[in-house]
Amino acid sequence: MGHSHHGAGGAASLDQLNTAFGVGIALNLAFVAAEAVFGFVGHSLSLLADAGHNLSDVFGLALAWVAAWISRRPPSPRRTYGLGRGTILASLGNAILLLIAVGAIAWEAVLRWSEHAAPDGGIMAAVAAVGIVINGGTAMMLLPGGRRDMNVRAAYLHMAADTAVSAGVVVAGLVVMWTGWWWVDSATSLAIALAIALSAGALLKESLNLALDAVPRAVDRDDVRRFLMQHPGVASVHDLHIWSLSTTSTALTAHLVMPEATLDDEFLHRLSGALHERYGIDHVTVQVERGNAPTACKLSAAERI
Repeated sequence: MGHSHHGAGGAASLDQLNTAFGVGIALNLAFVAAEAVFGFVGHSLSLLADAGHNLSDVFGLALAWVAAWISRRPPSPRRTYGLGRGTILASLGNAILLLIAVGAIAWEAVLRWSEHAAPDGGIMAAVAAVGIVINGGTAMMLLPGGRRDMNVRAAYLHMAADTAVSAGVVVAGLVVMWTGWWWVDSATSLAIALAIALSAGALLKESLNLALDAVPRAVDRDDVRRFLMQHPGVASVHDLHIWSLSTTSTALTAHLVMPEATLDDEFLHRLSGALHERYGIDHVTVQVERGNAPTACKLSAAERI
């Protein structure tokens, strides 16, 4: 029996994340206040809806920031894997926040549609243009970490979606200003809600799967099994489990039946290193069995997939 684990070298540095999250939260709080004020003054549902959405994003950024911070804490006798799983829960929480925002935006859009209230298109376009700069800048700061960490990617998706939403509000404001079509404001809000719902649904599905110990999307379990079987001396593989310890760390356990192989620690180190290089699995635990016991491993009979 042996195990090995590698550091999550792909994760963004804590200093980079602190800067990205800190600046992003500060800018977005200021922008939320500006959108709320000008939304009321300009009678713009798009601005008010986007202000509410951006406020939920501030909570989402804070949640992701806290999760990223506590995930760096070392394991303890009680929490033997550490607190890395908090990043998965933060991603799940962000998805739920997005869906709540979708409901609020859609409800307000329907109410404003019935009022036939004409917003100030100029104010809509001007304030939303500022949002493009703020949200786009925050998204760019989160992009490097988002490529490798679903928790950071969730925050990045919030900001990237907001950048696109702000662009939509700019277009809607210009259309209202030039044509006087009051309904464009509500229609834009409904389009915003639909766009957020699509991204939130994908995020919710992925984070829920990780929370329920599903095999990470980037890892092909069947391919991992074939890779293990290719090693000299491996007659069969059973009780193979692959799951996420956090949004940046993946674990694997497996039983290898090796009737005639002569094993040493070097074999286990090479195997874990190869799994890390090929699949990004950084915590490997392998149990080696000779297969010559009077009864087979009970876990081999329990496995059906």
